[in-house]
Amino acid sequence: MNVPENATYAYIGAVVDELVRSGVTDLCLCPGSRSTPIAVCAARHPGIRVWTLIDERSAGFFALGLAKGLRRPAALLSTSGTAAANFLPAVIEARYGRVPLVVLTADRPHELRDAGAPQTIDQVRLYGTHAKWFADMPIPEATDELMRYARSVSSRAVAMAAGTPPGAVHLNFPLREPLVPVLAPDQLPPEEARAHEAWSGRGAGRPYAASHAAQRAPEPQLVSALASELAQRWRGLIVCGPSDDPALPDAVCRMAAALGYPVLADPLSQVRCGPHARGPVIDGYDTLLRIPRAIETLVPEVVLRFGAVPASKPLMRYLEMHGAVRQIVVDAGGEWNDPARVAAEFVHADPVLLCRAVLGALGAPGAGVSAPGVHSWLALWQRLGARARDAIRIRLDALAEPFEGKVFTELSELLPDGAVLYVGNSMPVRDLDTFFPGTPRAVRFLGNRGASGIDGLVSSALGVAAGLGAETLGAAATGGRVPGGATRGPVVLVVGDLAFYHDLNGLLAAKLYGLNATVVLINNDGGGIFSFLPQAGYPDYFEALFGTPHGLDFRHAAGLYGASHALVESWDDFRARVREGISREGLSIVEVRTARDPNVILHREVWQAVEAALRVELPPDASGRTP
Repeated sequence: MNVPENATYAYIGAVVDELVRSGVTDLCLCPGSRSTPIAVCAARHPGIRVWTLIDERSAGFFALGLAKGLRRPAALLSTSGTAAANFLPAVIEARYGRVPLVVLTADRPHELRDAGAPQTIDQVRLYGTHAKWFADMPIPEATDELMRYARSVSSRAVAMAAGTPPGAVHLNFPLREPLVPVLAPDQLPPEEARAHEAWSGRGAGRPYAASHAAQRAPEPQLVSALASELAQRWRGLIVCGPSDDPALPDAVCRMAAALGYPVLADPLSQVRCGPHARGPVIDGYDTLLRIPRAIETLVPEVVLRFGAVPASKPLMRYLEMHGAVRQIVVDAGGEWNDPARVAAEFVHADPVLLCRAVLGALGAPGAGVSAPGVHSWLALWQRLGARARDAIRIRLDALAEPFEGKVFTELSELLPDGAVLYVGNSMPVRDLDTFFPGTPRAVRFLGNRGASGIDGLVSSALGVAAGLGAETLGAAATGGRVPGGATRGPVVLVVGDLAFYHDLNGLLAAKLYGLNATVVLINNDGGGIFSFLPQAGYPDYFEALFGTPHGLDFRHAAGLYGASHALVESWDDFRARVREGISREGLSIVEVRTARDPNVILHREVWQAVEAALRVELPPDASGRTP
């Protein structure tokens, strides 16, 4: 065991060592004086990778991306004062997006608080209810009692961050000078007194206080009742919102196939694409459910909802319009994700275990689905979904001009198996839902849909690239897979111009660490989503208050951060540039310039094309009119 220089380094060294023993492999830090002991101890530890970034807001989202990509907690460190406050947006996203973060903030000691000391603010419960758990750590001392405390709290922090539902925890460290590793042997007990596990840690690298979180299995009585109910309701529907459980796609699709239920799968659910049996998956529902006659025709008897709230507004309106239908929300985290307040029941159990249990119950004698219309219900959804998807494809194939939606149909053909597609909020995530068809390739879809802000998207995507790149350096023998189920394919970010501008500082990570990623920048010179909203009906104020054109030339930003930049001139050019970006090393920016007003028109033309294509499939209403 390395001998610490003084009490501070003994205590902080135990904290960092316990983070590693508990499963943290990556720490993102921003330079600062007060945080020196934590930074130095992390840099010394062979079991943790240290990523140093300058901008705290960017660093927070970079750590968020690391945790997302690796599916395990990442640590985040700042010095005292407003530096720590700049982590708040990432902490909020971690809370609502269920991402495990361990946030470490250095602080002034208690005697300097509320006394006018520089770079000192009230950091106690700085992140409020957005942090799952908070501890204001004691001043470091080299005693058995505090060494046990340091290790125990550090273990608990990682367990709390990763527990269901995952989120951010906050440890605040008041630290006295000297902050550098000055030798002070008189602060340490004799070597023979340091033989306790509080100093050396548990044997075999085990955590000081291991945590074993069991999945929330559904009660057998619940499973039996639910399976019996579903077997008798043949017009059932399954809705899958954002989720990142790699076991969910197979489990939910197997259950859906047994029930004859369509699965409306948001891409971020990971259910739309992949090698699992996707027969019940409907990927054209966003355009389909814009047609009033389709909503009137496709009336379910029961709806099972998994994951977070989907991005599709037509889908959410459809669920709200059928609010009298029995809707069951399944959530392992114990939360009530139901903004329309139409759910009749909440099942707080692990979704994968529930699906498998229901499937097993359906296979019991006399419990199977026998309603005569079950196959016609699923077949109707499949026909309508396929016609909607074909209508979209035909319309886009004839389109030579730039169109934001076509970016995603093109990417569906360009992304290889194992790719990660990180998507921005506002219009990109909605266009992803509408225009990215299902594919057997294992494309992993990620986004910041917790709080759904536009901040930190570049940093988050590069955090994913950093974590996966570092994980796979020595993983050639693992068949392309890395621990936690993450993939080692290329990382592609699709982001709008305002979100890109908002997080330009995030590009520094790619330059500092030679990260490999491709940014597809959709530049419509402003806030494109507002052109679809009622605000567009007020032209006197629209551009100044909502459109917000900026006129920026992003090739200069690419040059500043050492990235390649290409402004595409055609769809052939787009394909060539994206292929080049995902096959080369470094950061590539592929810019697609569009105009906001024509973009709205083209979207509406696609919706109209789908409605025209479905006239032959949808029955007429009571007056005899078809859609």
